[in-house]
Amino acid sequence: EVQLVESGGGLVQPGGSLRLSCSASGLSFGAYDMVWVRQAPGNGPQWVSRINRNGAISYPDFLKGRFAVSKDNNQNTMYLQMTDLKPEDTALYYCTTADRTIRGQGTQVTVSS
Repeated sequence: EVQLVESGGGLVQPGGSLRLSCSASGLSFGAYDMVWVRQAPGNGPQWVSRINRNGAISYPDFLKGRFAVSKDNNQNTMYLQMTDLKPEDTALYYCTTADRTIRGQGTQVTVSS
C-alpha cells in the first residue's frame, strides 16, 4: 500500500520556525517528483515547494526564501523547513506526488500569538 504521512505541524508564534516531515511507504522519492501543498480554510490548494526526482528544487515567488525543501532518499523522507512564519502561513500542509495522484492526510500549522 502506498502511503504518505506528514508530521511536525503545530502552533507557533509569528516569526517562529517549524520543520515538517513527509514519510513514504510503498513509494520511492527517488522515482517521483514531489510537492508540498497547503490549504487554508476557504482557500484552494497552494503549492509551496517542489523537489524533483533528480533533486531540482523550486518555490513560488511569494515565499521569498522562507521555506526550504529537502529529502533523504535512503530514509524515504521529505522535509519542509519553514522560517519566519506568518499568520497567513496557517494552513493544512500535505505532501503529494507532483501529479497529485498520491497525497498524505496533512499536518496542521497554526501561526498565532
